[in-house]
Amino acid sequence: MIPHYEVTGPPGAPVVVLSSSLGTTLDMWQPQLGTLERHFRVVRYDHRGHGRSAVPPGPYRIADLGEDVVELLDHLGLSRVGFAGISLGGMTGIWLAANAPDRVQRLALLCTSAKLGTPEYWDQRAAAVAGGGCAAIAGTVAARWFTPGFHLREPGIVQRYTDMLAATPAAGYAACCAAIATMDLRPELSRINAQALVVAGADDHATPPEHARQIAAGAPDAHVQVIPHAAHLASVEQPDTVAALLLRHFQGES
Repeated sequence: MIPHYEVTGPPGAPVVVLSSSLGTTLDMWQPQLGTLERHFRVVRYDHRGHGRSAVPPGPYRIADLGEDVVELLDHLGLSRVGFAGISLGGMTGIWLAANAPDRVQRLALLCTSAKLGTPEYWDQRAAAVAGGGCAAIAGTVAARWFTPGFHLREPGIVQRYTDMLAATPAAGYAACCAAIATMDLRPELSRINAQALVVAGADDHATPPEHARQIAAGAPDAHVQVIPHAAHLASVEQPDTVAALLLRHFQGES
């Protein structure tokens, strides 16, 4: 399926696709948009089951999310792009770079993992959402997205992202939980040809820096950048640092 998308930036410029996390929408990339769209044609999209994308029946697979990106690129007439994904978006990026390597020129993987948690953990998360909607888990999950200091300094931003998660369609969120539950991308890392920047938040308890190092160890051409004072949504907590990293990487300076 072709997900909901938005395109900004100068026509004819190199293209960068931005893929968001579980429980968020394309709006999560707003902090980096101003920097990137001065240099690139930026495509942001909502995962299936999220935001303004359709909610096909689940469960989903990571391959389904990756194939959605391929359909989007075909729809937009884009042969090869830079791709940045955070959390679930990073998992999608791993699949895409390994299974459609001719479509990815450079890859940025933020706060993500090639294998995350147990099927039982994700089944429990999906069951909680099925019973009470995403609002039932929004406070608990969003608490892990940011460091305690950020919660104190920026309660309005934290609430905005908590509300974004709470508004996610329950069926879509649960179906994406199933995709993560069955995911093991570790054998696919060696097939990634694109130069990869792997970013971790130093204080991320959901996908700790060790997960980034495992990805980089398996991919042929990857390096790790750990961002201090950032938890799982490092792009929100340290927006300027992430924007600068992405800009340098996609301009070929890393």
